[in-house]
Amino acid sequence: MTDPLDHWARRVGSAVLLDGFHALKHALRFGAEVPVAVTTDRAATLALADELAPDVREALAALLTEVPPETYASLVPRPHPTAVAALAVRPSREANLQALAHLPRTAPIVVLDEPRNLGNAGAVIRLAAGFGTTGVITTGTLDPWHPTVVRGGAGLHFATAVERLTVPELPPGPVFALDPEGDDIRGTKLPDDAVLAFGSERTGLSPELRARADHLLRLPMRPQVSSYNLATSVAMTLFHWSAP
Repeated sequence: MTDPLDHWARRVGSAVLLDGFHALKHALRFGAEVPVAVTTDRAATLALADELAPDVREALAALLTEVPPETYASLVPRPHPTAVAALAVRPSREANLQALAHLPRTAPIVVLDEPRNLGNAGAVIRLAAGFGTTGVITTGTLDPWHPTVVRGGAGLHFATAVERLTVPELPPGPVFALDPEGDDIRGTKLPDDAVLAFGSERTGLSPELRARADHLLRLPMRPQVSSYNLATSVAMTLFHWSAP
């Protein structure tokens, strides 16, 4: 049998780090291929699965290898309170692009236009997965599969299609972009095939994305309040879409 640590060493350069119990739990729930997983306390991790995720308990029992705390700490950039880590195979770009381009869609796509904050991007992916969106796209230089983004997304990258594209490469569908100069979102019914675009908190939409937009919308906001957090804006917009 292959030593799990040897397996880890061979995979770590190309695999997705699942940092913590909840990231591993979500990845397994949504069909990720997870070749190796470690913990400092196998019994405690399986007890946590019994309590919070009995649906993946059997899969975890087959995967988990117990390692000393110092070994675990050497495998991750920052130890997680649950002392669990795993490596997963990243979904193929081709499959994600097919999912994003497929029509008709039953749920929107979220576009983060030139985001800057890794944690915010992870929070948006977690939100988008919760609402069952078709996918999350980033433009610009931020890698949506960066380990910090994956950590912020709690493993839910595997529950929706996550890719980085340029504005000309965006999938088909009407683009609704959030902008302070847009129409009040409360007067608009967002269709299921919408492409919902959000600029960064500091600079807003890029000129290229703004020019691509079919509709500009704004969220209700009290005067003299500068902006909402990016994840909050996405949550408000997705809730508006999902409301009957």
